[in-house]
Amino acid sequence: MILAFNIGFLNFGWVDFIDIAFVTILLYQLYKLMKGSVAVKIFLGVLSLYLIYLIVKALQMELLSEILGQFMGVGVIAAIILFQPEIRKFLLIIGKSTVFDRENLLRNFKVWKSREQKKTFNLTPIIEAVKTLSSTQTGALVVFSKESPLRFYAESGDYIDGEISKRLLMAIFNKYSPMHDGAVIIHRGRIKAARCILPVSEQENLPAQFGLRHRAAVGMSEATDTLTLIVSEETGEISTARNGVIAHNLSPMKVRKKLNKYLFEEINEAPPEEETASNKEVSKDLTEAQSGV
Repeated sequence: MILAFNIGFLNFGWVDFIDIAFVTILLYQLYKLMKGSVAVKIFLGVLSLYLIYLIVKALQMELLSEILGQFMGVGVIAAIILFQPEIRKFLLIIGKSTVFDRENLLRNFKVWKSREQKKTFNLTPIIEAVKTLSSTQTGALVVFSKESPLRFYAESGDYIDGEISKRLLMAIFNKYSPMHDGAVIIHRGRIKAARCILPVSEQENLPAQFGLRHRAAVGMSEATDTLTLIVSEETGEISTARNGVIAHNLSPMKVRKKLNKYLFEEINEAPPEEETASNKEVSKDLTEAQSGV
C-alpha cells in the first residue's frame, strides 16, 4: 500500500481515506435517520464508546481493550434490539432505492397500471368528504397507497373493499360510528379497510398541538410509501403526511394537488412523446376537476 503520510505510529494511505469517507457518510445518514428521536442519544453513546475502544486498541492497552472488546461483541446484539425500529427504516430506505426494487424492474407495467387507475380513480368524493369533515370538526385519518395493499395494517381493522363515496366516508368517520376510531386505507381507488391501527411516530420535534392522530399519520408515512390525510377533530384543519414530513392547514385545492402528485406522478413524469390521446383526455378531466374544487 502506498502511504500518504505518517502520524506518529499511524500510517495513512489513500485506501484509509476512502474507508473513513464511506464510514463518515454512513454514520451521517444513520444520524439523519434517527435525528429527533430518543435513539440518537443512545447512538451517540455507543459511537463514543466504540471510538474509545479503537483508541485504546491502537495504544495497545491490552486489559482495557479486552474489556471493551467483550462489551462491543455483546453490544452488537444489544444494538439490534435497541435500534430495531431505526434498522427497519434504514432497510426500507435501501429497499426503495435499490436497482432490484420492483418499482424499477416493472416500471413500464406500473405506468400502465397507474394510467388505468387514473381513469377510474375520482378524487372528488374524497375532497368533498374532507371539506364536510373539516367544517364540522370531525376527526378523520385516511391512508392512500398506490403500490401496496397494506394487508398487515388492513387486517388490524375491518375489511370493506368498497367503492369510494362521500357518504361512505362520512358514515365511517361519524362520531357515533363504531369504525370512526382508526384509519381508512384506500388502495387503487377502493376503500380496503377501516378502523385500522397505524404505527405512531417517535419524533420529538413534532408540534405540541399534534395529537395521536397526527403522530400515527407521520409514523405511517415513515414506515411505508404512503400519503396520509388527517382532519383535526379540535380545529378542523386538514393536513397530509409523506415520508415523515407533515404539511398542515391545507386548503381542499392543495389537498387535491398533493393527492394527484402522489397517486399519478408517474404519468406526470412520462416523456411528452409517450402521451397518447387518452392521456390528454385524462389530463383534461383532471384539470376540469381541479377547477371545480
